[in-house]
Amino acid sequence: MNIILWIITSLLTLLFLAAGTMKIAQPKAKLAASGQGWAEDFPERAVKGIGTAEILGALGLILPAVLNIATVLVPTTATGLFLLMIGAAITHARRGEIPNVIINIALGILAAGVALARFGPYSF
Repeated sequence: MNIILWIITSLLTLLFLAAGTMKIAQPKAKLAASGQGWAEDFPERAVKGIGTAEILGALGLILPAVLNIATVLVPTTATGLFLLMIGAAITHARRGEIPNVIINIALGILAAGVALARFGPYSF
């Protein structure tokens, strides 16, 4: 089970790192034009803040475990990412972007699974 958790955590890390980098590197107008229509509903600073939260979340999922320092941050970060995905799913649902809602729910479930497992029987 520990190997499965590492695989899921690594996958989440890569996905959140990519998504966060995209939000930070591209202007809001370019994000909206590339299919990220939700960005139109938020100020530029909020979009960059969400991207920053995703990048910090990606780092918080993996670095504490790899470095064996403050490993309680892994499930705490996973919980934060779960909450972020709830907010994202609500935002996409209000806009009728159902495929994005499904992705957010899937990522949220994976993050919640990591949090539950790492807080529980498979802690470090």
